[in-house]
Amino acid sequence: MNQVLHTLRCLGFAELARVADAAGLDEADTESELIDLAVDGLVRRELGAWGPTEAGRARDARQAAAELETAGAGPEVGAAYEQFLVLNPELLDLCSAWQLRPVDGVPVANDHRDPAYDARVLELFGDLDQRAQVVCGRLAAALPRFGRYRRRLGAALDRARGGALEELADSLTSYHVVWFQLHEDLLVTLGRTRG
Repeated sequence: MNQVLHTLRCLGFAELARVADAAGLDEADTESELIDLAVDGLVRRELGAWGPTEAGRARDARQAAAELETAGAGPEVGAAYEQFLVLNPELLDLCSAWQLRPVDGVPVANDHRDPAYDARVLELFGDLDQRAQVVCGRLAAALPRFGRYRRRLGAALDRARGGALEELADSLTSYHVVWFQLHEDLLVTLGRTRG
């Protein structure tokens, strides 16, 4: 499986630095691979961002299916995906709670001036992350490339705990965005669509 193509497939259109970070590669190697993929008609560059072509999406789908079959990991990845789906609504609710907080029973934009409220939501993210790490560990045991999500989710949470509040739900490296990419990766790997 081509790691750069697969990463880009899960990201959609993204700038070089973001692709490299998500793939766990340095930018020079990532850019070289993206150029090779573009020459083969599998990716394209528009307005400074790279994205997969239809041919690239099709090749990645074939490669993901072959990887899953060769590893005999379909049942394990499918079971981990079911665990992921149990956590997904909770993650979405936590992101909403982080972005909006109730004031007199009315949701308002969270301006993060209530440290007690933020601490409670951050603690709930930590609880969710413990369970997500188990799912990611199960996925990584089946297909090692899933291990990068475990690290990226944990790093986003650590940055948020360190004061970078946007790292939960409001940046391109946030917990929520990495979670979305993991969801997309699971769908691609299993040959499913969002539904």
